[in-house]
Amino acid sequence: MIKKSIQKIYLALIFILLYAPIVTLMVLSFNESRTRAKWGGFTLKWYQELFKNEQIMSAFYTTLLIAFLAAAAATVIGTAASIAIQGMKQRWRTMYMGLTNIPMMNAEIVMGVSLMLLFIALRMTLGFGTILIAHITFNIPYVILSVSPKLRQTSRHTYEAALDLGASPLKAFFKVVLPDIVPGVLSGFMLAFTMSLDDFVITHFTKGPGIDTLSTKIYTEVRKGIKPEIYALSTIMFMVILSIILVSNAMESRRYRLNQKATREDA
Repeated sequence: MIKKSIQKIYLALIFILLYAPIVTLMVLSFNESRTRAKWGGFTLKWYQELFKNEQIMSAFYTTLLIAFLAAAAATVIGTAASIAIQGMKQRWRTMYMGLTNIPMMNAEIVMGVSLMLLFIALRMTLGFGTILIAHITFNIPYVILSVSPKLRQTSRHTYEAALDLGASPLKAFFKVVLPDIVPGVLSGFMLAFTMSLDDFVITHFTKGPGIDTLSTKIYTEVRKGIKPEIYALSTIMFMVILSIILVSNAMESRRYRLNQKATREDA
């Protein structure tokens, strides 16, 4: 009994440490006063000011656009790479998976500096394009990591049977393989999108003057003093992500219940 109580207290402390800063930020986004030291009353004006702030909204739009394009490109390239790796012999597969894991374990500052030097050596102008290429590059391993386990669960015999029945390799992939690995592909896309949305270090080294993502813009604002509009933007982003997670979990639970029901009916 005491052990269970200690476990519950321990978990409660962990969740408090995780979510107390977020709750504080959300409360401050409704604070009338600009200072964080006192409560000046409830207000929504910072949300109104947020949408009037062209610099923040421009950085937010740029962040979403880069994150979506980078995640989409990384998902396509990573899925193709996963299929190629899965078709290799065990020795080569192990080697390539090890090479794939290195960028994820490598320090971001190393990748950021190396990509910056590469772009400079190629005489590329640092800006939107270089940020996009950098984000695609560091997102590919995360997609491979998400898709590979699903590929290992699929049966190659089903794909070969589709080829024997007259389907082209491309049609057999879309009709047989892709439906089985869709959860892994979607997970890879969401992970890549989140990593791109959150990245600061690599973006900082590969961006040029005149362009900012949300992370670099907030970093600039912090040095001058955090504006309450940042609290409002962070609150909106948190609520959107929380809603997506809740809807995704609800859909997954519903799909699981339907599968369980279908299994019982077949039995």
